[in-house]
Amino acid sequence: MEDNIMNLVVFGVISWSTIFLLTRRVFPKLSFDFCNRVVSTIHAVLAVILASLTVQDWRCPVCPLASKSSPKQMQTLAVTLSYMIYDLLCCLLDKRVKLDNSIHHLVSIVGIGAGLIYKKCGSEMVVALWITEISSPFLHLRELLKELGYKDTDLNFAADILFAVIFTFARMGCGPYLMYVTLAANNPFLIKAMALGLQLVSAFWFYKIAAMVKYKLTKRTSKKVAQT
Repeated sequence: MEDNIMNLVVFGVISWSTIFLLTRRVFPKLSFDFCNRVVSTIHAVLAVILASLTVQDWRCPVCPLASKSSPKQMQTLAVTLSYMIYDLLCCLLDKRVKLDNSIHHLVSIVGIGAGLIYKKCGSEMVVALWITEISSPFLHLRELLKELGYKDTDLNFAADILFAVIFTFARMGCGPYLMYVTLAANNPFLIKAMALGLQLVSAFWFYKIAAMVKYKLTKRTSKKVAQT
């Protein structure tokens, strides 16, 4: 890994940690998880913007396949790698370690790290970043609204549905195609393993999200029937 990229990763970990500490200072009465989700939302928006700016051809966002990463792609991936390291440490400090979330973090860290070391697959990896982060702001918004007192409101329900729709489109619509072209191209083994691993985790989360949406719809229907 190049020195400038390594320095960016270290700077990023320090920066995300600083933003978290500032958020804790601004919202002292809100939870550790709330402040971490604020940081996560900032990263998700930034990651989608940076990933979008590095796409070379929107007619074929993953092209050129298995090619050398551009400097902008390397920088974008370094920013997200620093965030993933920060967020994994935050999860460990908060003592809320979930197996699926830990696997997601480890797969992402190893995969992005491999991409930065090989200096290849920049197109595939920034598209993967776009796919995985496009639904994240709504994921965090759901939990932020609950802590702010908007649980079981129409606003929280709208956030649930938006998250489910965007996640399904990105992870289960675009995700399988990205996995296929990544596996079919002449990519390093670790990159292919990352593509497969992320899609398997996405499929598991899709199952959980579908169950969540079914529960929410059933609950709202039952509530309306009870009120009539």
